[in-house]
Amino acid sequence: MLILLKNGQLGKGSKMREILLFIAAYVIGNMLTGYVLAKFFYHKNIQSEGSGNVGARNAGRILGKKAFVMTFFGDAGKGAIVVLISKWLEFSVVAQLLILLAVTLGHIFPILFHFKGGKGMSTFIGGLLAFNPLLFSAFAGVFILFYFIIKSLTLAGMAAVALLPAIMYFFHFDLYPILSAILLSAMVIFAHRQNIRDKIFSERKIS
Repeated sequence: MLILLKNGQLGKGSKMREILLFIAAYVIGNMLTGYVLAKFFYHKNIQSEGSGNVGARNAGRILGKKAFVMTFFGDAGKGAIVVLISKWLEFSVVAQLLILLAVTLGHIFPILFHFKGGKGMSTFIGGLLAFNPLLFSAFAGVFILFYFIIKSLTLAGMAAVALLPAIMYFFHFDLYPILSAILLSAMVIFAHRQNIRDKIFSERKIS
């Protein structure tokens, strides 16, 4: 199928190929690593335990460190794979970011799980690394900087996600890739809205 897409035999025209991969990326995003691990290897329903989230942090909390690592790399892997495919198909930078948006959307709002998925951070990280390793390094640097300042993985991560469009601006990306990154960042932050709210209010109570 990928060879047919590459040769233009499946989906004539670049726009049709992009649409087909966008749909495929969303479907791939529906493959929730944490849910599969919990159900078939640990015989548990991760959506009814802990925070109820299918992401790596809840998998680690419920199933252990090994499940955390496997869930993280599984979810990150699907983000990386679809972006690498879009690169192989020689899609534009904007199209690559929209493909990452699609797979992250599929992870956060999976139709196969009644739109109740994960938070999308692992998928976002894997896709961003595949998209541009140097950009990812700057993103990681911003995360580390904020972590040392505010001592919160959640808030430091969201700060780095929010600043991704600004980082891209300093890397001299054009307007449309930056706008695509704004959409992607906004979606990931929206998925973490409750975590951000809880973290801020808990810090206020402590102070």
